[in-house]
Amino acid sequence: MIDVRQHRLRGDEAPFSYRLPASAFLYTTIGHAHVYLDGRFYDARPFHVLHSGKGSRVEIYCLDDAVVFYLILYQAKVFLPWRKELRVLLETANPFARTYEVKPKAPLELLDLLVAMYEEWQSSTPLQRFHVKTLFQLWVHQILQQLQEQDGKTGALSVVEQAILYIQDKYAEPLSVETISQRFGYSAKHLSKLFKKQTGHSLMEFVIQVRMEQAKAFLLHSDATVQEIAEKVGYADRFYFSRLFAKYVGMSPIRFKKQGEALGTEICPYALRRSSIVPLSVRRYIDSGYENHYRYKGRNETSMNSRKLSIVATMLVCFALVLSACGAGTGGGAGAASGNPQAVAVKEQSAASADSQKQVRIMKTIKGEIEIPSAPKRVIVDLYLGSFIALQFKPIGTPELNLKNPYFAESLVGVENIGDYENISLEKMLELQPDLIFTGNKAAFEQYQKIAPTVVVPFGQLKNVHEEITFVGQLLGKEAEAKAWLTEYDQRIAQAREKIAKVVPADATVSIMQDWGKQTGVFGDNFGRGGQAVYGGLGLKPPAAIAKEIMEKQEVEVSSERLPTYAGDYIILTSEERTMADLKADPIWRTLDAVKNDRVYIWKKAKSWYFDPIATLSQTEELADWLVSTGAKK
Repeated sequence: MIDVRQHRLRGDEAPFSYRLPASAFLYTTIGHAHVYLDGRFYDARPFHVLHSGKGSRVEIYCLDDAVVFYLILYQAKVFLPWRKELRVLLETANPFARTYEVKPKAPLELLDLLVAMYEEWQSSTPLQRFHVKTLFQLWVHQILQQLQEQDGKTGALSVVEQAILYIQDKYAEPLSVETISQRFGYSAKHLSKLFKKQTGHSLMEFVIQVRMEQAKAFLLHSDATVQEIAEKVGYADRFYFSRLFAKYVGMSPIRFKKQGEALGTEICPYALRRSSIVPLSVRRYIDSGYENHYRYKGRNETSMNSRKLSIVATMLVCFALVLSACGAGTGGGAGAASGNPQAVAVKEQSAASADSQKQVRIMKTIKGEIEIPSAPKRVIVDLYLGSFIALQFKPIGTPELNLKNPYFAESLVGVENIGDYENISLEKMLELQPDLIFTGNKAAFEQYQKIAPTVVVPFGQLKNVHEEITFVGQLLGKEAEAKAWLTEYDQRIAQAREKIAKVVPADATVSIMQDWGKQTGVFGDNFGRGGQAVYGGLGLKPPAAIAKEIMEKQEVEVSSERLPTYAGDYIILTSEERTMADLKADPIWRTLDAVKNDRVYIWKKAKSWYFDPIATLSQTEELADWLVSTGAKK
């Protein structure tokens, strides 16, 4: 690589004229221009790729208010030893010197790579420069692939097909109808209508289906935990992911994995395959990712010149050679900022000026060291919200599910809804102008970081209330408030424990369960449903026979027949429909000691699912009062 440059030419400016010092790709992204390249005329509009060799003259005439284009300058070097046939090929049909155009069918794939190359190239670090070479090879791969299909007279992809490709590629990132529509320059309403008409599914239905199929594959073909799989397919909250999975698949992730292990991969013949709802017309594009090998065209297929190797085959052979990294740049150009002392001085001066106006500090995270405000004021929070509220800090935005938290609803008045966990609105986040984003979603980091400094803390990294409150206190510069809150928390927890000690035997066991119809979920100390309150707050224990299993897995699905093994002396049950009378009428449930002795506490998920520090404290005291009210001993 020699240079990656971005140019903006206004309509009232003189034409851009430049003699290429090396082989180059030119990619127009905005505006309409007439381009003369090596004496040939091209009518260039957005997403038009041109290539020419060293010494060619480029002249660009802007026909709009402005035209924006990128130049990628590179030099190819072949290292010895090499075959005579290859030398002859380069001498007679050198693709690095040829002038040609490509009208991409999926132009945004190229744009993503190009923007990444340009941004990385601005850095002077060897590692990032090395990464640019890797991105350039992916760029060339895309050019070759699309040039081959152009050579074969393949038509352009529709916007719906491009959206499908985009979703298949970005399913692990935050996606919404708005972001996808803006990506392709359409209104949300119009693209949604086109997508529904062509596929029979809404955009978000398709996103969820893709994510669920990927989740199935991960469940069957990896040892990843449910939390890890949730994050891999775009969900920071494993509770929400599990609910969604059960809704679309008909069973919980744990049950699906168990059935897959019992039956083999036949349960999911589409595992590791693209979504079955993708139209047949675009499946071949979806199945050809960057990682796939490029396939040569046969001799009998259409080519640009039947008497010679096609330009595609020639380029493929030649670009397979090592592309050299020739120097740090040829100077000049909009992309050569790293060699501009004045630019560096301006950056340093600006940084110094900013420091005098706004205090910042460095925080170590799983994404490295992040510069954040010393005293953030406008924070968007999607996880661990309760700790912010506990420290009397109201965020400016949070997902809808958090706004339904009954334990501190009054403290959320005025907090903006940024969407569902699987459909976060980046536009809303931008509109709120945060100075800090706090998230549990590792996959969203790159997008969020472009909006504001982003701190990522995945679910489970903070193991208990003390760790969570202490961390958030440090983040907000509220260490004293965090310490004071934890002191009161510990006092109230101690009082609750003292209260139940009078009526609950020391060796009594408690099970945390949720009614799933024919199956029952059993939970550990870090999966909601009251687990944090019972095992962490009150210090009670699960049945010894299952303790290790549920504390390691956190979520276990059991059949009715196995229910007695998992049932403790007391049961905390989440159920939307069942009553104590229902349990006593059930042939399995009525055999349990907890049911016989009225030691089952039934509540709905609207209260049991939350597990933040405020919810945990409230649940601990609520359950302590119930245990005392039972007045029952083992």
